[in-house]
Amino acid sequence: MANAALEDNPPKRKALAGLVSAAAGGSAGRGSVALALLLLTVLAVATGGGLGIQLANTVERVVTQKAKDEPAPSTPLFYAGNTMMQSLKPVVVNLASPANTWVRVEAAFVFKNGALPNPALTESTLREDLMAYLRTLTLSQLEGPSALQQLREDMNERARVRSEGRVDELIVETLVVQ
Repeated sequence: MANAALEDNPPKRKALAGLVSAAAGGSAGRGSVALALLLLTVLAVATGGGLGIQLANTVERVVTQKAKDEPAPSTPLFYAGNTMMQSLKPVVVNLASPANTWVRVEAAFVFKNGALPNPALTESTLREDLMAYLRTLTLSQLEGPSALQQLREDMNERARVRSEGRVDELIVETLVVQ
């Protein structure tokens, strides 16, 4: 009965024959599927590329607009207003141990304007104290990752004591150990 229905309807018979040949691995069915996949792949790549370029341009425009709208952040000054800085003459001394090792330090001290009646006298006092302190150091005290920080803290403390609290900070500009 099923055969009779197929014999009476030729289009159904051709469609069924096409399905059977495609299921059996016919070359015409495989080629059209590969072509369809290739077209879909090319379409997907083109769409993705276009959307990617559009997204990148949009992000670039937004970032550029934000940069124009926001004022540049100003860096706060550590010392502002009524402060002064006076450089010390270079200090060159030998260390306590080993005796043939020399140290050269160039530094400056920061103070409030008018806090020191005679900054040149304070400079000489600080320089003398710095020389005496550096002569007591050994080379091992200047080695290691935290040695410079400890040296700075010690020198700052000595500068504050010698100036009776009028010096805010002693800034080490250069330190050479030879």
